[in-house]
Amino acid sequence: QRIPFKYRRADYRLLENMNKITSLKYMEMKDISINISRNLQDLNNKYASLQPYLDQINQIEEQVSALEQAAYKLDAYSKKLEARFKKLEKR
Repeated sequence: QRIPFKYRRADYRLLENMNKITSLKYMEMKDISINISRNLQDLNNKYASLQPYLDQINQIEEQVSALEQAAYKLDAYSKKLEARFKKLEKR
């Protein structure tokens, strides 16, 4: 069986239109991916420019933690001294 020519032409037109629409969608997706790539690159550059400050924050956090530990030790030591002093005072 042969398909009449007019149906084949309509099928070809439909395929052609589908290909055009698909091509346009791929172009849109390409533009979107380019924009995403640019935005990601911008974010990476901003993060890189902030990295020294983030490193400083980490250093400060470590120093604060060390200072806090020293304060706890000093507090414990002062409590021991206070207890000794009170003990000597009672004599």
